[in-house]
Amino acid sequence: MMGGGESYPALEASLLAEEAAARRQWEKTYLDVLGVCCSAEVALVERLLAPLDGVRAVAVVVPSRTVVVEHDPAAVSQSRIVKVLNGAGLEASVRAYGSSGFIGRRPSPYIVACGALLLASSFRWLLPPLQWLALGAACAGAPPMVLRGLAAASRLALDINILMLIAVAGAVALKDYTEAGVIVFLFTTAEWLQTLACTKASAGMSSLMSMIPPKAVLAETGEVVNVRDIGVGAVIAVRAGEMVPVDGVVVDGQSEVDERSLTGESYPVPKQPQSEVWAGTLNLDGYIAVRTMALAENSTVAKMERLVEEAQQSKSKTQRLIDSCAKYYTPAVVVLGAGVALLPPLLGARDAERWFRLALVLLVSACPCALVLSTPVATFCALLTAARMGVLVKGGDVLESLGEIRAVAFDKTGTITRGEFTVDMFDVVGQKVQMSHLLYWISSIESKSSHPMAAALVEHAQSKSIQPKPECVAEFRILPGEGVYGEIDGKRIYVGNKRVLARGSSCQTVPERMNGLKGVSIGYVICDGDLVGVFSLSDDCRTGAAEAIRELASMGISSVLLTGDSAEAAVHAQERLGGALEELHSELFPEDKVRLVGALKARAGPTMMVGDGMNDAPALATADVGVSMGISGSAAAMETSHATLMSSDILRVPEAVRLGRRARRTIAVNMVSSVAAKAAVLALAVAWRPVLWAAVLADVGTCLLVVLNSMLLLGEGRGRRGKEEACRATARSLEMRRSQLAAVSPDAATKSVGKTGGDAPKGCHCCHKPSRSPEHSVAIDVRVDEQREGPTAATCAPAKKVEYSSSCVSAGCCSP
Repeated sequence: MMGGGESYPALEASLLAEEAAARRQWEKTYLDVLGVCCSAEVALVERLLAPLDGVRAVAVVVPSRTVVVEHDPAAVSQSRIVKVLNGAGLEASVRAYGSSGFIGRRPSPYIVACGALLLASSFRWLLPPLQWLALGAACAGAPPMVLRGLAAASRLALDINILMLIAVAGAVALKDYTEAGVIVFLFTTAEWLQTLACTKASAGMSSLMSMIPPKAVLAETGEVVNVRDIGVGAVIAVRAGEMVPVDGVVVDGQSEVDERSLTGESYPVPKQPQSEVWAGTLNLDGYIAVRTMALAENSTVAKMERLVEEAQQSKSKTQRLIDSCAKYYTPAVVVLGAGVALLPPLLGARDAERWFRLALVLLVSACPCALVLSTPVATFCALLTAARMGVLVKGGDVLESLGEIRAVAFDKTGTITRGEFTVDMFDVVGQKVQMSHLLYWISSIESKSSHPMAAALVEHAQSKSIQPKPECVAEFRILPGEGVYGEIDGKRIYVGNKRVLARGSSCQTVPERMNGLKGVSIGYVICDGDLVGVFSLSDDCRTGAAEAIRELASMGISSVLLTGDSAEAAVHAQERLGGALEELHSELFPEDKVRLVGALKARAGPTMMVGDGMNDAPALATADVGVSMGISGSAAAMETSHATLMSSDILRVPEAVRLGRRARRTIAVNMVSSVAAKAAVLALAVAWRPVLWAAVLADVGTCLLVVLNSMLLLGEGRGRRGKEEACRATARSLEMRRSQLAAVSPDAATKSVGKTGGDAPKGCHCCHKPSRSPEHSVAIDVRVDEQREGPTAATCAPAKKVEYSSSCVSAGCCSP
């Protein structure tokens, strides 16, 4: 009893603490911290902030010198956090919304004073006492180094500041004051230049994080409200020249929207009622009223921001290896330097001063800052470039894997093809039910599915003046790789492919007219065990799909098709692509896609899977790199994948692989150059004479070169396909404009086609490439499981050659 009574206060205190933690309001504060120059300061920042009450998490992004603190503002304020960091000389400040914090920053007074005194001391040949100004220069520029060095030492951390202070102290002990001043000046100046170099990358990331405007206007009242206070279903007004604040659907007005900030696409997208718009995109030339579909914190750009932030904070395999080695490497070098300074004189060696200088050079040259920075800065710049071109890569590991890809598996529907189905034919079988009843049942059931085929069936029913009632559907189920099931009006109904026919009906007889259809997806409707309806849907290949596959082939990457659709639809897609795919695998279940991706990895090497649907999620997770079609794809695919395409432009896939390869090369060059520079200085010191300032210059100079070389990745991909992309953009913009005109006036659309459509191939001179179909290409329909219901035929036939009259079609800029 006593033991239970004694434990009760402790339990009560624990419950109260949990309740207090639940009541806390957590927010993130972004800080610009100039004192973070390499990974050595990460531990220092974490040790300073983690003990503070109210701080839940601390993340340090070294390349942009950013510290992200998740804290309770009621328990610890932003000013308190800044004060703690500045107490250690880390030069911290709160980042303003949408600002990088460093743009236009001038050299600190310490650098200016150090440089001025050092310049004055160079005239000591005229007036000998001026030599003391060199010592004054070292003292004037050293305070930031001293503060950070003492803070690191007090927490048993060893960083570049301590090594530099040792070098300065050694130069002063040798009475070489000029060298001491030069060391301080070079180090502080290089840090400043490195900060300016990181400004471009951090500014780009800051602009990505401030795309959502803070305010919005309610369409009904004209009231200006905070964007975070807008609920789902509210109608907001977006005028020309304004950013869309929240994801939504246009309910009134027409305009063109620039979606470049999200998708990387460099052309305006027409918007009209029922069109979707996304937060962070720019309304160009008209008024639109938008009904919100999500809260601000759940918008597409907010998810994009979180993914980019997580990617920044993640470490690649190479970076983790370097960081773990640096943890033990630096202390070992200090011990070695002490041995070089002390052992030779103790053993009777002459010229103790030379050994002492050599030890100091060893300490400075062995500093791993450049090596440690070689990976994260390059990764940071590559991730930012990927985000700018509409590809969200979830971390450095994924980026490295992108550069190793040797095979790509594509889903068909919504990936290779547009995923915009049209119903070509819909028939009732056996006159067992009326067409109106059948369409009502199917549209009601399919309206509860997010599959593109479902949307086409619902739209077809609505075109026949039949409105679906999903609330009347009971026992709705999605059958992966087969179709859907639902109960309505007491009827048990299956809708799907041949597998659904085998599952739900005892009748396997297919109407004769369905057997001759090519290039379409065929579906069946089973009601209470009887086949009562059949339909066919068609879908066109995406613009640029063939070109993307050819670009991958030019990089030595093979491409295969994995689809749950019929063999006929797969072969049709292959023909439309000009035989670009090396293999076709059709009529697959999700588990079959997983198995085939695993087999492709074993046979070809690192493999990428590109898909958009829920059925693709397992295969996306299995692949070395899973790429989902973000905005148009399912949430499951986006969450499971390792990278996300924010646009429907499949040409981003080879661009992402190319960027991954370039990033790997940049990291390798950074690592080799950082090691080679230090090795050269050490070799010079051993063979000739140890020069401290040269060692410092090699160290900080190599750090700066690593940053500048990594920043070359920020321009990767620009202008790579300038003319071709402009041609495709024009073609797509004209196509969308014609469809918009067709909805308003068929006559106007006809005139538009007559003026632009007919002459477009002749006027497009940017992509005159011959269309060739590899004769060795084969279309393979794999038998996925002989024991399943519904046998699947296995065929292997040469891919058919497809000749197009327009050379622009082969380049992917004009739809055939």
